[in-house]
Amino acid sequence: MITCSLDLPADQPLPRVVAKSVGLHPLLYRKRIERIDREARPGDLVAVYAEDRLAGYGLVNPKAEIAVRMLSLGDQRPDESWWRSRLETAVRLRREILRLEGVTDSYRVIHAESDGLPGLVVDKLGDVLSAECFSIGMYLRAEAILKLLSPLVGTKHTLIRTGPATLSQEGFEGPPIASDGLSPRVTIQEFGTRFRVDFAGGHKTGFFCDQRDNRRMLASFCSGKSVLDLCCYSGGFAIQAKKLGGAAEVTGVDLDEEPLALARENANLNQVRVRFVQADAFAYMRDMLANGRQYDVVVLDPPKLIRNRAELEEGTRKHFDLNRLAMQLVVGGGLMVSCTCAGLLAPDEFLRLIYAAARQAGTEIAGSSPPRRAARTCQILAKTGAAPDHPVAAHCPETGYLQAVWMRLL
Repeated sequence: MITCSLDLPADQPLPRVVAKSVGLHPLLYRKRIERIDREARPGDLVAVYAEDRLAGYGLVNPKAEIAVRMLSLGDQRPDESWWRSRLETAVRLRREILRLEGVTDSYRVIHAESDGLPGLVVDKLGDVLSAECFSIGMYLRAEAILKLLSPLVGTKHTLIRTGPATLSQEGFEGPPIASDGLSPRVTIQEFGTRFRVDFAGGHKTGFFCDQRDNRRMLASFCSGKSVLDLCCYSGGFAIQAKKLGGAAEVTGVDLDEEPLALARENANLNQVRVRFVQADAFAYMRDMLANGRQYDVVVLDPPKLIRNRAELEEGTRKHFDLNRLAMQLVVGGGLMVSCTCAGLLAPDEFLRLIYAAARQAGTEIAGSSPPRRAARTCQILAKTGAAPDHPVAAHCPETGYLQAVWMRLL
């Protein structure tokens, strides 16, 4: 696949796209497109017109439901200086405003639409820039983008991969592109706790930087407590509960063998004792309930259960069942953190789901005949999202995909 330059000649004509309308939202779906020039190829930079006027510039893919991802509005044509300016603005947020390098060497540098670069996310993981491309337009430009970005954040290596649904959504699937000498693993740190990142087997860019602040916040509740981390992946919440929080006992549960092996390595790396169990979360919770086991703190952070609108009903039901079971494992007065990364599950719907789960996750009333369950009282303590290096674009609310609800269960 041929890569694209970021600096096309100013006099080179661009294919045209005519849209019914162009607003602030950067994604133009096919139903809003009236015409695409025949010579426009997937990934091309195009000039977008609406109401007989130039509306801006974007990256086109005639094969995709998202036909155009807008880069700029108005008559400023993206050239290399434009791309460099976008990257510099993104880096300033992380380094000068958030000052992340004082607490970690790993953070999100580019958060797609929120940083004006739709279809691209880039994480800095130690000395590696790990990029995930969700559009063919960004994939074709990723090497050139990372070449500009690397000196701004002081990294040595790069890795470029496509998102998990690019074949079905974009009609292409590009091979991974790694810089010469890239190690299959790197060790990173957040708040002094070290984690190994396995690029070969890791999800997304390799590490979930978005939960960084939530991991630290959880640790503040864990001193001397028993902690259960469900869907623990490589052990982030579990290890921070022990390392930063001083938990008395921590158990992490995940179905996948490879992340659990990495989680055990991470625990050893930090010289903390955490019990990791390979099991389906549903089966494990039912076993613990049958044994009468409960925990002071429970974290529920499942993988993405709703990837598209067709999965909304089933994914919502899975979230409900997971929460209903997990709530029964929390001691009276204990803490639970429930997360979802399903951007299609609206915040008010997620809260309603939690309230409904609490009504069914009661405790057995002693002495009642026949035995019956009473609804648990659920006190919402906080609602958080991704760490601020994952900003939410006001004109593109789906960039605020992560929800974490902190609750006390009585």
